[in-house]
Amino acid sequence: MTIHISAVELICNFALKRRRNNVVINIIRSAMETLAVLIHLNQLTEKVLSDQLDFHAFSDKTSKLLLGSRDGTTKYDSINIMTILSHCEKRYPGILKIYATLSESAHPNWEGICYGYSKVDYDSDETNFSNNWSEMWSKKHETLMLLLMQMFQNEYNDVWPELFDRLEAWIEANDDQLEATKKDS
Repeated sequence: MTIHISAVELICNFALKRRRNNVVINIIRSAMETLAVLIHLNQLTEKVLSDQLDFHAFSDKTSKLLLGSRDGTTKYDSINIMTILSHCEKRYPGILKIYATLSESAHPNWEGICYGYSKVDYDSDETNFSNNWSEMWSKKHETLMLLLMQMFQNEYNDVWPELFDRLEAWIEANDDQLEATKKDS
């Protein structure tokens, strides 16, 4: 099973060519959030297989992870992305810093407002408005996209299928116990 993320790369390249780096930042950040969910799902599966997490707790956690919402559209509360990323940091040190850097530009704060869309001349007390995203990010985008795609390819193509096969065998081997301890919804 192989997944190709060329669509993300194509969209980012299209946006970069049109100097829409702020769009690329948000696409990369969204891709990182999707990757984080996959990494954390794999981590939870590993915990079940190593008897560090009860299967029913795993079921509850994965329901919140995959079905959770902030606006009440589902019966599950979502897990905060920073919580998910903090778990991912254990496997991929530095992922929190990358996300924080992307978030600084994606949100209306100093970098997002003052530096992304203006240049301040402190000597003359003037602010000149301009789009500075290319200057700030263009060299980093390709590296970030490639890094995230490599991580996703590893988690989806290598880690997840093996864990899923092992989890399926584990469920079959523990079916009677799981049925006996199942909570009625």
